[in-house]
Amino acid sequence: MMQARAVLIDLDGTMLDTVLDLHAAANRMLRDSGRDEASIETIRTYVGRGIPALVKRCMAGRLDAADDPGPVPEDALASFRRHYADTNGREAKVYPGVIDGLEAFKAKGLRLACITNKAEAFTRPLLQRAGLAGYFDVVVSGDTLPRAKPDPMPLIWVCGHFDLKPRDMLMIGDSRNDFLAARAAGCPIFLVPYGYNEGHDVRKLEGDAIVATLFEAAKLITRA
Repeated sequence: MMQARAVLIDLDGTMLDTVLDLHAAANRMLRDSGRDEASIETIRTYVGRGIPALVKRCMAGRLDAADDPGPVPEDALASFRRHYADTNGREAKVYPGVIDGLEAFKAKGLRLACITNKAEAFTRPLLQRAGLAGYFDVVVSGDTLPRAKPDPMPLIWVCGHFDLKPRDMLMIGDSRNDFLAARAAGCPIFLVPYGYNEGHDVRKLEGDAIVATLFEAAKLITRA
């Protein structure tokens, strides 16, 4: 068992399977650019560091393109945003155990925050469409602050917002970015094995637990 006073939860790949929406928008963008479409599995590996990184990867056809110097192609970025505004939430599915897990966290008196690298323009509509918005005391999107995960800034900001120490807040995510952000912030981290991990098996990371669902995570937590 682990004691906590708040739980910080990633969105894409942790609470929602959004790859079909992202795949549809990405392929529309690629068609606009005269490029070949990408497979669902390719897009699945590209998700995790926000829309600019996804666009860079799609345009270059490489996972490591997210680290390339230089700006994101503006025409492609605008195209993706336009198409994703249409596809966002259409095919997204809540993962098993998410609603039960959120209900259990609330029943234990834990404060909840959603921390995602998705842009705010798409985060809040998606949470509303999925029926998850009402569970969270605060939502931090990828463009809410100057830096996003894997930087610890979003987690540290929530520490201040909740007036809690990092050790009192549990992060739950599906990727190395969540792991790195939690470790840098000083928060414990649970990882789910089913999400978008950019090709990295999260079971090889030294997290505090691998949990099959958010409901399983809730069973391992007591309120401090």
